[in-house]
Amino acid sequence: MLRLVLSLVLLDPAAVAEVSQGNVPVPRVITPDGDRLGYAPVPRPYTGARRLTGVLLGSDPATRTDVLCGGTVINSRSRSLVLTAAHCLYHNGRMLKRLAFLPAYDRGRPPLGVWPVVRAWVPARWRSRPYSADLLPYDVGLVGVERGKRPLEAVTGRGLEAMRTTRGTNLRGLELLGYPMGRGYPGTALYRCLGDTVEAVSKGPGLMVTRNCHAAAGGSGGPALYGGAVAGIVSSSSPMKDDKGYTVLTRLGGRPFERMFARADREMRLRRPG
Repeated sequence: MLRLVLSLVLLDPAAVAEVSQGNVPVPRVITPDGDRLGYAPVPRPYTGARRLTGVLLGSDPATRTDVLCGGTVINSRSRSLVLTAAHCLYHNGRMLKRLAFLPAYDRGRPPLGVWPVVRAWVPARWRSRPYSADLLPYDVGLVGVERGKRPLEAVTGRGLEAMRTTRGTNLRGLELLGYPMGRGYPGTALYRCLGDTVEAVSKGPGLMVTRNCHAAAGGSGGPALYGGAVAGIVSSSSPMKDDKGYTVLTRLGGRPFERMFARADREMRLRRPG
């Protein structure tokens, strides 16, 4: 079992300024046509789970910086929920403002519309404790988007099911989706990386790590897909200068996520369309 004793970086767009990006060793890249970080562009048009994935945009009122993360539609009774990383919603205890989800975002265009966020949920400990690596098993969040005349899933199609893996579950051939930014990445196109995972820590719900993908800034919040379901969320990575980089995935397992999901779905069902 890998212990996360190395320094990690949350995949915030602020990391774009980092001048060096380490490579994944060539034998570890298993994505067809994968680049130095293990990623390859997703063919167009975006279909299936890729159509359900998009960008989550927001702004930090304290630093006056814009934030771009990934997100994906998750199936719910309210049909209005998007799954992302908790740190894409809260920075240093502050909730981001003017959040909006753009599914199937491509080259600056939102073909399925812009969906303003009306509510956000993260595990309580993410809001109340200073950031540390011990919080990474809880780096998962949900947003509810404005319904208008139709709920989100009526436009995007049925959201993904959550695959609630338990600690110690290793998965082979996950597909990580996201909108990386920085050297060689535009931040406006969907990329994919295939990776095998191992368990990372023994605390909380646990974490998955893949050494086949080295996610860049902007990749946070993107889904890790397995068998047509979402098994985890891209959370963080080793520093981009690491020449044997890896990506950390927050798994969708345990009571914290289940309670948060049930609460979010209930509150969005009770909310009147805007």
